[in-house]
Amino acid sequence: MISQQSIQAKLDNLNKPKGSLGVLEEVAMQVALIQDTLSPELRQPAHILFGSDHGIEREGVSLSPREVTWQQMLNYGRGGGGVNVLCRQHGFTLRIVDVGVDFDFDPVRHAHIIPRKIARGTRNFLHGAAMTAAEWERALAVGREQVDAVGAEGSNVLSLGEMGIGNTSPSSVLMHLLLDIPLPQCVGAGSGLAAAGISHKLDVLTRAVEHFRASVDAPSVADTVRYFAGYEMAAAIGAMLRAAERRMVILVDGFIMTACMLAAERLQPSVRECAIFGHCGDEGGHSLMLHAMHATPLLRLGMRLGEGTGALCAYPIVASAVHLLNEMDNFQHAEITKYF
Repeated sequence: MISQQSIQAKLDNLNKPKGSLGVLEEVAMQVALIQDTLSPELRQPAHILFGSDHGIEREGVSLSPREVTWQQMLNYGRGGGGVNVLCRQHGFTLRIVDVGVDFDFDPVRHAHIIPRKIARGTRNFLHGAAMTAAEWERALAVGREQVDAVGAEGSNVLSLGEMGIGNTSPSSVLMHLLLDIPLPQCVGAGSGLAAAGISHKLDVLTRAVEHFRASVDAPSVADTVRYFAGYEMAAAIGAMLRAAERRMVILVDGFIMTACMLAAERLQPSVRECAIFGHCGDEGGHSLMLHAMHATPLLRLGMRLGEGTGALCAYPIVASAVHLLNEMDNFQHAEITKYF
């Protein structure tokens, strides 16, 4: 296995002041360790976007109406989403997967959508678990299957996105329960709630957590996550776990995908070795969650679009780090005095 010391030696022998590439050197180190080579490469980058609806949306916790989930899923097929633009720009293949959208997609007219529907949205976790244990396992399996599919096409870089109105609510709850951060600090505006809407959202989530604690005795991490998460979140967690097994670079997007990485890490700590946090978004609790996870994002652009767009924006930084490690000359070959 390639040691961290050998990678550092290569970085230090590039014809530059020691450490002068800053975060790019940290990224290059991480990718080299993931791939176990002094000469890593990024191949066939792939973006998988999972879509699903949430039962908790019925409680008025989101400014956006439920139908926006399926409408956006159709929009991606027309190439009109932010995720489409950034995938085209950065050379990512894009897979759109329905794991639980409350809409019947036509397999012919909507052929861009991969059909893996478990149900037409999760149950309302204000009153009970969002999904059953069997549904949780099915959603994880969808994530694993999709990663294996892009892996078979040659990809070793994975970016993940989501579409699901209401999914900042389960993300806030998971942040609260898994990191022991007070719930009010975890709840934000989502797609644009004003102060009154945020207050209502906090009230709903507070009651949901109280019901969970009263009804579930000594829950495991998996029990906690499946009680609140959406199918698209569970599929993303499955994808993260499988990508780590395959030693793929995993680009982590904003608030929802960071919550999914938190859950994945609690289920399998080694997954974190492959995670590069692309972006800190504008959702209230995201900075707190990243800080509690000791994670440093590459970008802070104030975005809260979701879809994986923040991770896609960060990809050129990762690519630059790898190119510099591989292509910069060293002091000896360039005949430059090494002065440290």
